Amino acid sequence: MSNVEINIVKVNYRHPKQGADLLELMQHYAKDPMGGARPLPDRVIEQLLPTLASTPTALSLLAYQGERAVGLANCFLAFSTFNCAPILNIHDLVVHSSMRRQGIGQQLLAVAAQHAKAVGCCKITLEVLSQNLTAREAYVKAGFAPYQLRADTGIAEFWQKRLDQGQ
Repeated sequence: MSNVEINIVKVNYRHPKQGADLLELMQHYAKDPMGGARPLPDRVIEQLLPTLASTPTALSLLAYQGERAVGLANCFLAFSTFNCAPILNIHDLVVHSSMRRQGIGQQLLAVAAQHAKAVGCCKITLEVLSQNLTAREAYVKAGFAPYQLRADTGIAEFWQKRLDQGQ
């Protein structure tokens, strides 16, 4: 870990610089092999900020080193019926490739956890690709583990069914 001084802010989706920084980091992530290795479609770039701004369950955190955005967490509140309490899902966690392994992801996870506790969440969830070993290591370090009810029922898997055939 480095002595990099980082400031983490809750994103105001209507703030021009914060919005531009969020989009820049999302594009950086999308172009990474672990983000799909292709740029975000123009439609997404045009609609993401206003859509996030109108989504009451959205929370985004930007990590800044000085004026430079170097990390991002996009989170959404969900609900646990088994616990009758909210859940915070970290949908995107991005650290700029030039700034990885300096503790920025850990700081973003810690601030997300603080927010989750403040709003009464019972847990934080996230998804990670099985071959994203760097991210998996970071999540374990932060206290995350694969979800399992019991040893004999297996580990939960994240599945999807695409509804937009064009992508």
